[in-house]
Amino acid sequence: MSENAREPFEVPCPCCQARLRVDPELRAVLSHEPPPEERTVKDLAQAVMGLKAEAAHRQAKFEESMKLERNKKDLLDKKFQDALKRTRDVPVGKPIRDIDLD
Repeated sequence: MSENAREPFEVPCPCCQARLRVDPELRAVLSHEPPPEERTVKDLAQAVMGLKAEAAHRQAKFEESMKLERNKKDLLDKKFQDALKRTRDVPVGKPIRDIDLD
């Protein structure tokens, strides 16, 4: 029984299900066997459909961005004209500086 206790033993990791080979005398991990990879996609046809849906979504967002960029010049021009109209009625005067307030 004492010889059996000195042999390395295997322990499954509770977090990732990897297999660890541990030496009881050294209290150290001798080897590590990674857990089997879990497949995120069960059906290849569903994965392809998902990729096509993502591509269509990206294309729609790109086209929306291009539409906004085309209208950006007109929007900025309107904002400028509006600001110019508001400031035409304001009299131009000498700005007040902090030093002038003393």
